[in-house]
Amino acid sequence: MLTNRLLAAAVLAVVGSAAPALADPVKIVAAENFYGDVASQIGGADVAVTSILTNPDQDPHLFEASTETAKALTDAKVVIVNGVDYDPWMEKLLAANKAPGRREILVAALAHRKAGDNPHLWYEPATVKAVAAALSVDLAILDPAHRSDYQKAGADFAVSLEPLEAKIAEMRKKYQGQPIAASEPVFGYMAGLIGLKVRNEKFALAVMNNAEPSASEVAAFEDDLKGHKVKVMLYNAQASEPAVQRLVELAKAEKIPVVGVSETEPAGADYQQWMGSQLDALDHALAGASS
Repeated sequence: MLTNRLLAAAVLAVVGSAAPALADPVKIVAAENFYGDVASQIGGADVAVTSILTNPDQDPHLFEASTETAKALTDAKVVIVNGVDYDPWMEKLLAANKAPGRREILVAALAHRKAGDNPHLWYEPATVKAVAAALSVDLAILDPAHRSDYQKAGADFAVSLEPLEAKIAEMRKKYQGQPIAASEPVFGYMAGLIGLKVRNEKFALAVMNNAEPSASEVAAFEDDLKGHKVKVMLYNAQASEPAVQRLVELAKAEKIPVVGVSETEPAGADYQQWMGSQLDALDHALAGASS
């Protein structure tokens, strides 16, 4: 798929400047709003972006597609899907609504992830950078008159992630090997980049998959908190399972810093700000726990 895009981009480099501009913006539909945000940053005024999952108070794992969701795809020229069973409703809609010429970006394929892997792919900046690069190529194919704009926006986006990458490297130097607890593997890829050791992963996987953690898994998590075997507890601020809320309260009672992370980009922030603010919160919590 990437090879085809690169070949198409090479052709556009020769003939793109002579192509007429589209009468209307290129319509993009993103399953999740952080990918929609990236699309807006790459396409600017030349695209019209619709994001399906936008509510930070909604558990994305419980989302069900509606008729309106299907309608949004009707004339989409680009669709961005996370994959790895995170948004299967979108993959089903695409399969049922074939459209000639529509560009479909499957993030899981760009990240070389498969079913069963941690689906929270956007917590790895390199993956989001790959999404931006794919968008730059696809938009240039669909709207060659603005090819240079899309290419510049893609390059600028990559540069905009550099402070985030520097922050991750800085935190790795300070906290590599530190043990933490997490109610779900939302922050998993970022935690891996920092070098943190996430304990009780079976508990986290059960919660993510809307399953009841076993008594032994709950007990092990509680033991880590009561025994101060972890420096920080991360939890999914968009989920409200009673078992997780009890552990949050236990962590607070034990004076273990608690940091909420989210699966949906909050209103008023772009991807870079969202990730940066969560890293800052974790940095602050780890620094306090280590002092």
